[in-house]
Amino acid sequence: MADNLPSEFDVIVIGTGLPESIIAAACSRSGQRVLHLDSRSYYGGNWASFSFSGLLSWLKEYQENSDIVNESPAWQEQIFENEDSIALSRKDKTIQHVEVFCYASQDLHEDVEEAGALQKNHASVTSANPTEGAHSAYLPSEHESCTVSCEMPTEKTPKSDLENSLEINDVEATREKEKHCDDKTCVKSVSEEETSENVLTAEDTSLQSKKNRITYSQIVKEGRRFNIDLVSKLLYSRGLLIDLLIKSNVSRYAEFKNITRILALRDGRVEQVPCSRADVFNSKQLTMVEKRMLMKFLTFCMEYEKHPDEYKAYEETTFSEYLKTQKLTPNLQYFVLHSIAMTSETASNTIDGLKATKNFLHCLGRYGNTPFLFPLYGQGELPQCFCRMCAVFGGIYCLRHSVQCLVVDKESRKCKAIIDQFGQRIISKHFLVEDSYFSENICSHVQYRQISRSVLITDRSVLKADSDQQISILTVPAEETGTFAVRVIELCSSTMTCMKGTFRRLLL
Repeated sequence: MADNLPSEFDVIVIGTGLPESIIAAACSRSGQRVLHLDSRSYYGGNWASFSFSGLLSWLKEYQENSDIVNESPAWQEQIFENEDSIALSRKDKTIQHVEVFCYASQDLHEDVEEAGALQKNHASVTSANPTEGAHSAYLPSEHESCTVSCEMPTEKTPKSDLENSLEINDVEATREKEKHCDDKTCVKSVSEEETSENVLTAEDTSLQSKKNRITYSQIVKEGRRFNIDLVSKLLYSRGLLIDLLIKSNVSRYAEFKNITRILALRDGRVEQVPCSRADVFNSKQLTMVEKRMLMKFLTFCMEYEKHPDEYKAYEETTFSEYLKTQKLTPNLQYFVLHSIAMTSETASNTIDGLKATKNFLHCLGRYGNTPFLFPLYGQGELPQCFCRMCAVFGGIYCLRHSVQCLVVDKESRKCKAIIDQFGQRIISKHFLVEDSYFSENICSHVQYRQISRSVLITDRSVLKADSDQQISILTVPAEETGTFAVRVIELCSSTMTCMKGTFRRLLL
């Protein structure tokens, strides 16, 4: 730990989330002396990405409050009479009610480890047994404070019992056949032969599904072949963040991948959304009339500003009501509203919908068949890229370094210094603090929005495709879920092993 930092900086940034990292990089690039601190042991804050074992450690940290460090009892002596102090929280409360549901086979083995993982340092592991610590994070006991519920599968029938039951069934079936057959010969009818073939086919299918069924041990062993984002977001290929990555040269620190297809859930079925002109004309789920309708409407959206008479009378109505006036079938209205414009059916007006549709179409074709990009190793790469640029230009970084309080001048009510966990007073001109470090009383005037998120690890794609190299996004509107919109970013298992078409650098 850095307990002898310089006593004065131009900018002090607390928290390594994406907004804080961008500002830290900008200040360092402009010649400011930047100190970037974070009480966590990883970069990104709530924007971080973890491997499977890293996610288990993150869950365990929230359960046990293990991120609280020892306070220095002498830090209050650093506060003078003309100063006030604002104590910072040492526990992030922005993420709550974490639950884990496990439907995979719990075939736990003590010798299962991640493939390619480095040997753990026993001094930094809470549990004496690393495997025990990983499993306890995923399968908590009933006495833990954090609510983590795991649904265990039913126990399997022992092999001996299964064989005995099969033998008994075979004997009974043989006896029934003997009743309907002669003593010498028994001729099967055509229906019986078809029935036996269907039974064999069903048995082969069931055996194949059991063979391909994923287990917990496989997830742990292959945990380094994929990363899990705490905040799953996509980047428009012509968005402001992509432009910032290119102009600042931060894109050279990361690699990016293109979403290959967009899926939609409608009437209980998952369908692929046609995005480009080629997708529209190659789509088998649209009729020729629907294809002409969709292409005509999308062409209008690309230059809707030039035809104000087409939408002037519907500016105050919702975008969904406007789509009903454009002679689009319900199928096309659903695709445009939820999978192309990605707007709310009740809260977005016509102008917002047209702008979102134009932005979607404007981003097509820059890097691939869809307008969306994402960092190859997860969204947690973006904060780390900006932190790397800040460090290149002289910024100082300290992880697992908490701050006890902010020192505020009573007269000017301006922040003038911080006191860290070692009791050191560090002066600065400007301060930037992530809101999770403040207590609820200080942030009482801020209105927050609750978002429900889930991470789903599946053993197959939600929609089978001709190619295994598919990276999809599934859109489910809030009107169907009843509470929140769902964005499922799906990466097939084969995509983890062979990352083709990676954009090593974003180019203009």
